Amino acid sequence: MKITRILAYHVDLPLHEGSYKWSGGKSMTVFDSTIVAVETDAGITGYGEVCPLGPFYLPAYAAGCRAGIAELGPHLLGEDPTQLGKLNQRMDVALLGHAYVKSGIDMACWDIFGKVTNQPVCVLLGGRYGDDMGLYRAISQESPEQMAAKVASYRAEGYRRFQLKVGGDPQTDIERIHAVAAKMQLGDRLIADANTGWLMHDALRVVRAVRDVDVYIEQPCRTYEECLTIRRHTDHPFVLDENIDGMDVLLRGHADRAMDVVNIKISKFGGLTKARQARDLCASLGIAMTIEDSWGGDIVTAAIAHLAHSTPPQFLFTTTDFNSYVTVSNATGAPKRTNGRIAASQATGLGVEPRWEVLGKPLVTVN
Repeated sequence: MKITRILAYHVDLPLHEGSYKWSGGKSMTVFDSTIVAVETDAGITGYGEVCPLGPFYLPAYAAGCRAGIAELGPHLLGEDPTQLGKLNQRMDVALLGHAYVKSGIDMACWDIFGKVTNQPVCVLLGGRYGDDMGLYRAISQESPEQMAAKVASYRAEGYRRFQLKVGGDPQTDIERIHAVAAKMQLGDRLIADANTGWLMHDALRVVRAVRDVDVYIEQPCRTYEECLTIRRHTDHPFVLDENIDGMDVLLRGHADRAMDVVNIKISKFGGLTKARQARDLCASLGIAMTIEDSWGGDIVTAAIAHLAHSTPPQFLFTTTDFNSYVTVSNATGAPKRTNGRIAASQATGLGVEPRWEVLGKPLVTVN
């Protein structure tokens, strides 16, 4: 089997709640998603998706993804999409860095692999654990009162994990954490996610002021070293996210006892192949994980579900359903939330089929 053509499409994903706000005044109202189609000489096509959280969250941006596919794609024509290790090595030789560019292609090739072997991707990634998985809900940054008021409605939808967006004024963030924590019930978990937004002195103020609150502290500062300093000044469970982008930092973090939980984002690692490697390393080291991506629609949600469903439950802290946040569906067959939980598709591959009336014409064609 050989890759004969690679296509990239653009789909806008508006938000149900109008906007999504996090640290540093960053916000988005519409996410720019790239859908990737990898065609083969066997008549089997696989699909992937990449959706950076704007150009100011990570070193990634939507137009860069499509430009990167146009640059990388010619080097992959004629390659076997089912030989995932070899394909990833080829991508890394042809394009240094830019992991997010490779993610949609790798995801599409896993979709092909599943279709060829007549297996759901989660089975190929290690096996399906249980019937479904619990989801978290991100609470967009607003006033303490507004954020606290959203907990009841999210809980009514079945969520029991709440990721509170902080990383702003430290005093306001202290009030946000206390206000939302007051709404927690037995079995709920609260994560205060600063998204790198605090300086160290502000982060130290916050963790000291909320020492009596049952809350996880996530990525308080920009660098690994700064986060490690905060980690050593608090006994709260600690989550690293933005700094987790490779095996080296996972091994360093484990050696430094820098975190209790890490967020594995598929596109940050370059696709399912390397995200699975990171997942398996964390499981071997005894590190819990949130399995997710930067953002996305139905296809990304399907890929997240397959990786999460093949993760041993004792190491799966939580996962997410990005397709429930947006108003546009870009594929059929994607998993949907049921009472705050989600399950990977039982169909072959990722189990999705693009909505071609939504995708329109490709912006990139490599053949």
